[in-house]
Amino acid sequence: MTNQTKPIRVLFVCLGNICRSPMAEAVFCDMVKQAGLAGRIEADSAGTYPDHVSEPPHHGTQKVLQQHGITYEHRARIVTRSDGQRFNYVVLLEQSNMEEVRWICGQTSAHVGMLLDWAPATGLRDVPDPYYTGGFDQVYGLIAQGCRGLLQHIIEQH
Repeated sequence: MTNQTKPIRVLFVCLGNICRSPMAEAVFCDMVKQAGLAGRIEADSAGTYPDHVSEPPHHGTQKVLQQHGITYEHRARIVTRSDGQRFNYVVLLEQSNMEEVRWICGQTSAHVGMLLDWAPATGLRDVPDPYYTGGFDQVYGLIAQGCRGLLQHIIEQH
């Protein structure tokens, strides 16, 4: 990674910002820290659905993060127009949010894409929503694979 003055900023986006995107933010930040890149790469998360604003992560997300030794504090928020300008990467956890994110963010120089595009071996595009089905361990595994691929991509590109 080259020396840059401004950190690379990544925004993870899901529907409610209480399950998948905060998990992705926490996992990614942990990987960044372990790679010795804290301060050079930053992350945040947001949702497209306003009903959970200001809520902490779902207890299932909190539990799986604790099981993996990841400490994390977060309050849900929604994606804003300025996010499209503040972040270098806007990373979605499900394809169904793509159109709304592009509409909210407007014209942006950020790379807008799917997390699992950086984990092609999964054979998936969307990370399933554990809010309705459980499966937080499976979701963690998918997110970890995508975050590893994304971090490697950022290191190679920047």
